[in-house]
Amino acid sequence: MNIKYCLLFFLLNSLWGYCQIIKGTVLEAKTKSPIESATIYFDNTTFGVITNAKGEFAIKYSDTIKSPLVISFLGYKKQIINNYREKDTVTVFLEENYELLNEVVVNANDGLTRKQKLKFFRREFLGSSRFGKSCTILNEDDLILRYNKKERVLTAHAKAPLHIENKALQYHVIYDLNSFTLKFALPSSRHRAFDGKSVSYLGNSYYENFEDFNEKKAIKNRNKAYAGSRLQFMRALYAQQFEDNKYQIFYRGVKVNPWKYFELKPEGDTTLKRVSLQKTVTILFDNWEISRIKFVTPSILVGQFGNYTKADKVHFSDAMGEKRVGEMLPFDYGL
Repeated sequence: MNIKYCLLFFLLNSLWGYCQIIKGTVLEAKTKSPIESATIYFDNTTFGVITNAKGEFAIKYSDTIKSPLVISFLGYKKQIINNYREKDTVTVFLEENYELLNEVVVNANDGLTRKQKLKFFRREFLGSSRFGKSCTILNEDDLILRYNKKERVLTAHAKAPLHIENKALQYHVIYDLNSFTLKFALPSSRHRAFDGKSVSYLGNSYYENFEDFNEKKAIKNRNKAYAGSRLQFMRALYAQQFEDNKYQIFYRGVKVNPWKYFELKPEGDTTLKRVSLQKTVTILFDNWEISRIKFVTPSILVGQFGNYTKADKVHFSDAMGEKRVGEMLPFDYGL
């Protein structure tokens, strides 16, 4: 056998040797009938499948996958499985989501028109960067937006997962929005009437390359999105390789040893690390981009591929804080 092909053969077999498969069936909870075309995916990755006519699926994963397994179907409550590594097969019963089916949208005069609400939602959810502006939400009619005039707070949820086309990054993103809260700043000499004060959102996401995938354009823009991103920062934090990734840490304007502020400990027998941060510190990326990070929880768990728990308790501000869904990359990016 030609040595080149011999090496390739063994390399491929080594890679597939680490792969595992989880099989399952998705059924309607009341009737026990199979659900066809339910979406099965690992959260915030490009790994996903749909069920067949019998409600069956099989999905591969490897050690690079640390995300929960999400089972989703329109009109039903999604299910999330965290302990899939302990199982070879699963049977999932989906219940109808009566809250969304019975949702009544009241177009009350709350001080903002739907057009205005959509404008603010797009700005803070997708982002106002070039990448954010390249995004289009294909099913905006599924968004339910409410504005509390007294509190100056805009909230949103969706009757169905949002389908987003990111033309710059060449991704079709399915984003199952759990919550979205935008607090507006009070008008002042520094702030216009509807400048954002803070924004938080949570959800599950699945990424697919465009069918007419432009690889050259995608790689160029994805590399730009990755540089200085939260994903890159968390991978560097886990590996304790800030300098190699062009990060410096400052406290009160003085450059410091980051490992006197970030404390990392192995988490049992897993590959995860428990990370704590007691003070707000400044992050300088590539000598020009400034961000800040603080934990509002004693600790979080971080995986080697940049995934981390309690995302709503890790607050980024300035450069990293301004990056939104339009600049997000899946956890398996670059792996």
